[in-house]
Amino acid sequence: MELDPLLLSRLQFAFVVLFHAIFPVFTIGLASYIALLHGLFYKTKNPAWDRLALFWTKVFAVVFGMGVVSGIVMSFQFGTNWSNFAQATSNFMGPVLSYEVLTAFFLEAGFLGVLLFGRHKVPEGAHLFAALMVALGTFISAFWILSANSWMQTPVGYELVDGRFHITSWTDAIFNPSFRYRFAHMVMASFLTGGFVVAGVSAWFLLRKRDVPANKKALSMCLWLLLILTPAQAVVGDFHGLNTLEHQPTKVAAMEANWETDSGVPLLLFALPDGDAQTNHWEVSIPRLASLILTHDLDGTVPGLKEAPADEQPPVFIVFWSFRIMVGLGLAMIAVALAGLVLRRGGRVYSQPLYLKTLVGMIGAPFVAVLAGWVVTESGRAPWLVQGVMTHAEGLTPSLTGAMALFSLIGYMAVYAVVFLVGIYYLTRVVKNGMLPDPDEVDDGMGSAKRPFSAAHTPFDDHDLQGAKS
Repeated sequence: MELDPLLLSRLQFAFVVLFHAIFPVFTIGLASYIALLHGLFYKTKNPAWDRLALFWTKVFAVVFGMGVVSGIVMSFQFGTNWSNFAQATSNFMGPVLSYEVLTAFFLEAGFLGVLLFGRHKVPEGAHLFAALMVALGTFISAFWILSANSWMQTPVGYELVDGRFHITSWTDAIFNPSFRYRFAHMVMASFLTGGFVVAGVSAWFLLRKRDVPANKKALSMCLWLLLILTPAQAVVGDFHGLNTLEHQPTKVAAMEANWETDSGVPLLLFALPDGDAQTNHWEVSIPRLASLILTHDLDGTVPGLKEAPADEQPPVFIVFWSFRIMVGLGLAMIAVALAGLVLRRGGRVYSQPLYLKTLVGMIGAPFVAVLAGWVVTESGRAPWLVQGVMTHAEGLTPSLTGAMALFSLIGYMAVYAVVFLVGIYYLTRVVKNGMLPDPDEVDDGMGSAKRPFSAAHTPFDDHDLQGAKS
């Protein structure tokens, strides 16, 4: 069997991006939460805020380290697998990705050291400032990365000269038509991810009667945040969908598995899209609802996939079901947030076991929703690498063979499996250890600069843990 370097390269990049994405989407929200905790402690001097900030900073240190390790190889792939793309778009992608490193990563890395090792070593105001700078760095990083990706989805501000993109307007290119919607959607997804993780872990502690006062505070904060953000994310998603309908109608057609351009289009709750037959099987639908959602008009016109040639249609089955997974989980998040509001009466939100267990079970939901949304975004653009201008095949490295792509794919999967399993194992131990009983009486081992993981201050195995306790 002949190995297809294009298919394997796409699988490889998708695997690396999806694996890496779960870490920054968590750290963006968590960094802001940590900064808020530091701010509350600075203002109130309540030790509960300080203990929560220390605990979640440990978690942040581990996740940040895993994110850095998993993200390094992504830039390598532009040279190894997508050299034609890298060469053609270097006038834009090169500066933008460099700005991300210079303005975001350096900011995060520099102040993260103060945040990790400066506790009780620098003035409280300086420590708070470091937490704010780390949080700001995560936003700046998201800004540049999403600007680059949005430009690939809706490229403007350029001219093609001898097959290379030359930027004619940096403002238009950076703030391209879909950027603000993607940036808002992703930032809110990051806050939702951080909120559900903190809420789930706090609920887990409350189920075990550990650090009850502090974890009640943490859970209450997160539930108010989720109550506001979950419906707000649906509104932002609606605006994002309208923008996609305007600039990438074929992607929207794939999301709805709508083959014919028509008005009064039904919303498909279930279907088995068949790209070869150019139709759906086993449809279950609600009349006119797709037109209402997509155009805000019951008789609105929704584009069909057949407007594009068959070889320019995205993989409909993948896009259709990924979109439904994302939306379904989003609705579940709204329901959980509303249930928390109801249970606040009488303080039941802190003691209702079923609800607390539900929050624990929802920890993974925002991660799955983000990954499903990313699949919709990237698969829905296929076969275009730069929408309407460069296909995946045109961006591939000419000398790349199927065997080379398969070998590197297996290598990445093996290495990432080790990173993920070890990281999750260690992260689980950090959470199980919980908060320190009194930070002022504990030697946190942060007196001198160490690796970020060492800031977690958690033994790696039971033998080390027993030794530490003895």
